Amino acid sequence: MAIDEVLVLLGTVTFAITGALVAIEKRFDIVGVLVLAFVTAIGGGSIRDVIAGNLPPASLTDEVLLWVVFATGVAVFALHRVVPQGRALYTFDTASLAIFAALGAQRGVEVGFGFWGTVFAGAVSGVGGGIIRDVLAGEVPTVLYRSGDFYATAAVVGAAVTFLLLPVDPMLALVAGTSVTAAVRIGSRLAGAQLPVPRTPPGEVPDA
Repeated sequence: MAIDEVLVLLGTVTFAITGALVAIEKRFDIVGVLVLAFVTAIGGGSIRDVIAGNLPPASLTDEVLLWVVFATGVAVFALHRVVPQGRALYTFDTASLAIFAALGAQRGVEVGFGFWGTVFAGAVSGVGGGIIRDVLAGEVPTVLYRSGDFYATAAVVGAAVTFLLLPVDPMLALVAGTSVTAAVRIGSRLAGAQLPVPRTPPGEVPDA
């Protein structure tokens, strides 16, 4: 199995886990858990494929992959009591973000995108499923207001690294892009880094 196929499988499974865990936190039933597992696992990649003109999206035609997502959702539902959800959610979400940012960038280069098109494809691939997950879970997508933890920014940096290294060595590009995305996200959390936000008007209490 090629490294990109391994990454697709790994990223899909880890994203499915995050979707299922969020559904469990929200006390969804088994159908809700499976819905969030599916949209999180295949949402970002499907959006990327639509942007790249690859129709129908590859994730919707891969029956084996879809069965893997289904099995993952069921397994998380059955075993969630023994999983430390907060830590597990962060770990799997970071892995998924990193993998799909690199894969999305690779797909962008394959269809002829330039630097910014490729970065956009990588970022959307990485954060798209999480955005759909948050909306269906009744939350404002955290990518829009995350503080002390780079998310979309990490995907952008990883996708850019992938684009720059693909002409040198495709395998190196995927590994480096994945690693850089994960490192930027984890490093930003350890450092408590945050992006600029609008100033709070005088006398107004900022939102928590």
